[in-house]
Amino acid sequence: MSSSPLAGTPPTPDMLVQIPELISAYYTQKPDSRVVRQQVSFGTSGHRGTSLNTSFNEAHIAAITAALIEYRQEQGIAGAILIGVDTHALSWPAFVTTIEVLAAAGVPLRYQAGFKPTPTPVISRLIIDNNAASSSALCDGIVITPSHNPPSDGGFKYNPTHGGPADTDATGWIQNRANELLDQWEDIPRMDFAEALKQSFVIADDFVTPYVSELAQVIDFEAIRKAGISIGVDPMGGAGLPYWKPIAEHYQLDLTVVNERIEPDFRFMPLDHDGKIRMDCSSPYAMSGLLAIKDRFDIAFGNDTDADRHGIVTPDGGLLNPNHYLAVAIDYLFRHRPEWARYLAIGKTVVSSSMIDRVAAGLGRPVFETPVGIKWFQPGLTAGDLGFGGEESAGATFLCRDGAVWTTDKDGLILGLLAAEILAVTGKDPWEYFNVLVDKYGQPYYTRVDAPITAEEKAQFKGLTAESVHATKLAGEDITRVMTHAPGNQAPLGGLKVETANGWFAARPSGTEDIYKIYAESFISNEHLAQILNEAKTLVSEVLAGH
Repeated sequence: MSSSPLAGTPPTPDMLVQIPELISAYYTQKPDSRVVRQQVSFGTSGHRGTSLNTSFNEAHIAAITAALIEYRQEQGIAGAILIGVDTHALSWPAFVTTIEVLAAAGVPLRYQAGFKPTPTPVISRLIIDNNAASSSALCDGIVITPSHNPPSDGGFKYNPTHGGPADTDATGWIQNRANELLDQWEDIPRMDFAEALKQSFVIADDFVTPYVSELAQVIDFEAIRKAGISIGVDPMGGAGLPYWKPIAEHYQLDLTVVNERIEPDFRFMPLDHDGKIRMDCSSPYAMSGLLAIKDRFDIAFGNDTDADRHGIVTPDGGLLNPNHYLAVAIDYLFRHRPEWARYLAIGKTVVSSSMIDRVAAGLGRPVFETPVGIKWFQPGLTAGDLGFGGEESAGATFLCRDGAVWTTDKDGLILGLLAAEILAVTGKDPWEYFNVLVDKYGQPYYTRVDAPITAEEKAQFKGLTAESVHATKLAGEDITRVMTHAPGNQAPLGGLKVETANGWFAARPSGTEDIYKIYAESFISNEHLAQILNEAKTLVSEVLAGH
């Protein structure tokens, strides 16, 4: 993937989104339900868009919230909705719209006092806590965030009573009903925001203290404190910012927040690989500010805007590849959590590194492999069958130290803190730890690229089967397995994965663009990886042509 010459540099004023224009468009642009790109569309992490092209506007949020109210009634969910919100400019007007619609329907809700931002994992943890204490009126949650997306974007996620992302049945129902309501959205009952805040069932609450005080259930802070680990944290202008100082104070950590700025245009962010502002903590360009001062700390990390992702930085290794850190975290956790049951499995997505499979084999643990999306790990985490669930895009969570469920959504805060624990307990930072794994299991070479595809070819991906692939070799090795469904839960991949003894590729179409994504990995060399990529493109073209 080629990079812009501006990648890693500060944005110029003309690159910044104009906040007044963005907010004005939220209220003035009216979507047309007949236009596909203006409809409500729930992807793997909710509905996302921007007011500037009429894909995230007041109409969308009113319709989604009204549909969610109906969905809750059908499911018999009577507890409060816990609402989190991040620092994107569109998040505040979307929050106001959501409150107005919920309050008009008399739906009980709780939000962070002082309107401070709330990370996604905090909402997940609060749902789990509340529902463990009460089985009669179960809570669910909304997080208003487009995650690491550019400043012009907005997002709306729904987390049902299990605390994790809603499954496709729930999001499909909500999406379809919201689109039915979209053209009549102005008829949806609303209560003025100021009046809504006066209602007894609309409660300003403290979300920070419960989450911070319970973190010791999942992280060994005593080890970090005793080792005197110095920690640097960049919240990237996101919802994690109000949490790091309370964490440092509560657990007496040597922790420095290196960037305390919150500005809705994110003017302080270095430009990402494509010259856009994006709060992606797995990008060396977006993380260049923290990388420039990495030697000041024993360990450093960043989080994206809703703090469900992590980016780990070490003095010698710089920013770790997310796949590499997943392998390190898994190996460490399953060796240093003696209360975890011996039957616990390791959750990974099909496009995550096979280094995880090799680590799991070395641990004697089964692997639960799923399609892309953290939501697939929720049942196993809730039931206590999975000790860890992670995906290649720098998102993961794991169980408490005693084996109880912590969150069922990605938690970038605990993954960052775990890096400090690993260094404190083993004397090796995650980069050094990964090199030990390389000596044991081999060096992985991993990449992801995009390739063009027609709309007709995208549709053909859905009908592929293992028998669609007639090739017997990939990059000089025998093909050992072809998958169109995940081996862990048999859910469709929406694409294809082809494996050999020392390499693999996976191909899946984009949901929004005329491209498909190719993920590939080799345990031989970068040259072998390039060969896999080249042959993957040819193989996919042949498969689609013959389908």
